[in-house]
Amino acid sequence: MMFSSCTEKKVKKLGAQEIIDKSIAICGGQLFESNKVSFEFRKRAYISDFIEKKEVLSRITKTDSSVIRDVRKNTIFTRFVNDSLVILTDSLAGVYANSVNSVHYFSKLPYGLNDSAVQKELIGEVTLDQNNYYKIKVTFSQADGGDDFEDTYIYWINKKTFKPDFLGYTFLTDGGGTRFRVAYNERYVNGIRFVDYENYKPIDSDATIFNADSHYLKKGLKLLSKIELEKISVNQGNYN
Repeated sequence: MMFSSCTEKKVKKLGAQEIIDKSIAICGGQLFESNKVSFEFRKRAYISDFIEKKEVLSRITKTDSSVIRDVRKNTIFTRFVNDSLVILTDSLAGVYANSVNSVHYFSKLPYGLNDSAVQKELIGEVTLDQNNYYKIKVTFSQADGGDDFEDTYIYWINKKTFKPDFLGYTFLTDGGGTRFRVAYNERYVNGIRFVDYENYKPIDSDATIFNADSHYLKKGLKLLSKIELEKISVNQGNYN
């Protein structure tokens, strides 16, 4: 007698690329490329758009006497004050460009994790807040990796929903450090997922990006700030 019905089916193990692909799809995917996204963050307006198939990231700051518009298109950064072009040094332009890009980058996650410079590796599975997570390490190649290509990120992708509920990163600028972010206030706007973050810093000196999750569980992190997006708008673009 054959008992083939009792044969256990082998469950295919997902790799880092498959996990990220699923995460991007569930969070909005290519809708970022066909919609104009705008929001406010700390009293500044941010706009993400595609013009002539090229991503254009903008930040608008209003003061009592002027309107400052910072625009990053690929690697080119320009600043306008009351619609007049301002000439900046390369170093200052780089600082402003990175600042604009950083806010947009975090607002779109996990979109962007399939960029050519991104290198992904599944380094384990953990349980946080009674949910199971894939733990994925992200680094960047120097080519096309930007000024901060040496930074390292960890994404905790929920094994059931494929949403990134936690992320952490190391950075070298301003003396360097480690941050751990907890996503909350999830909402979808016209098919695109947005979250806010609690932004933490490790308390213990032995904390690293790789064990930040265990420090989170034992309350070894200090809340530094909250990353909250307001007045989110997603509108269909015309990119023919």
